Amino acid sequence: MRALTWHGKRDVRVDTVPDPTIRDADDVIVQVTTTGLCGSDLHLYEVLGPFLDPGDILGHEPMGIVQEVGPDVTTLKPGDRVVIPFNVSCGTCFMCDQGLQSQCETTQVHEHGTGASLFGYTKLYGQVPGGQAQYLRVPFGNTLPIRVPQGPSDDRFVYLSDVLPTAWQAVEYAAVPPGGSVAILGLGPIGDMSARIAAHRGAGTVIGIDLVPERLERARRRGIHTLDLQECGDHLTDAVRDLTGGRGPDAVIDAVGMEAHGSRVAAAAQGMTSLLPDALASAMMKRAGIDRLSALYTAIDLVRRGGTISVSGVYGGAADPLPLLTMFDKQLQLRMGQANVRRWVDDILPLLTDEDPLGVDDFATHRLTLEQAPDAYEMFQKKRDGAVKVLFTP
Repeated sequence: MRALTWHGKRDVRVDTVPDPTIRDADDVIVQVTTTGLCGSDLHLYEVLGPFLDPGDILGHEPMGIVQEVGPDVTTLKPGDRVVIPFNVSCGTCFMCDQGLQSQCETTQVHEHGTGASLFGYTKLYGQVPGGQAQYLRVPFGNTLPIRVPQGPSDDRFVYLSDVLPTAWQAVEYAAVPPGGSVAILGLGPIGDMSARIAAHRGAGTVIGIDLVPERLERARRRGIHTLDLQECGDHLTDAVRDLTGGRGPDAVIDAVGMEAHGSRVAAAAQGMTSLLPDALASAMMKRAGIDRLSALYTAIDLVRRGGTISVSGVYGGAADPLPLLTMFDKQLQLRMGQANVRRWVDDILPLLTDEDPLGVDDFATHRLTLEQAPDAYEMFQKKRDGAVKVLFTP
């Protein structure tokens, strides 16, 4: 089969690799019909190389058609249409029963002390072959895949793999009161969808903050109040407070993460890791703070006293410095974590109708073949051509 594989920093290629096969009795093999490019994939493209091996298959946002099922699979059959959550979770352990599929005790990566395994996402999360490929082996076939109806295009359902549950959890964790206010840092796929979900769930004031004109305009068309970082400069806090009664928003969602603009020191540290042998680079990344924290610092500054910060952007440093005095003094609540995909599916599925209240049917800005994936990664990283969400057809 053809699959998108990692070969080095900013070096991904579409290679011919062996087809996946049934290994465990509850495995299923899925023919991938659509698979997404996620902002988290850019962390692999740029920063997390020490935890990858050449040839690793990337991608964690697939959906498709069941081709083959193991002998113990009773809930699916060949021909069923399914979306695959990015968490590799068993659905039956203590953590899964708590709705914390991202902490699944069956697939936790004890070697690295991390949570549930993820499709296509480094040794830190199990080095499981990913979904930017023609076929995908999916374990826990009775509990992990999300069966969806035939009929509507893949665009209707593919975001159940990551974008929709991640944005839904970001808004849930933000705990915006009815009619309250929320500021969203970053209007990439997760920030954009978080703004839509916050408005749908009753936030009175939704403020989207970015510096890419096309992303700002896209949010404005959905009725989101936008602020351009390029224009606001050092006056961003004042601009947000002017929109929120002078005190700041009830909640801030950080949808940016480790590669935020604004920190030359952290950017240099990230670049330095790419020059080190993998063993040294991975040790540095595990023990040092190498994230660009400007988005998180901005969230702490913007949110009102007693407010909530919800972090959906990925951070990777183990010793990042935080302004705990300010956080304590402002009496902030901070919630974060990988999305628990299965936890939110029942809340989201009723919205994936022809009425399309969240705008999923035209959410993608680019639909490309898998063979175009290397160019798409570069385009998405450089925010060219209005790229917000890219879908591949293998």
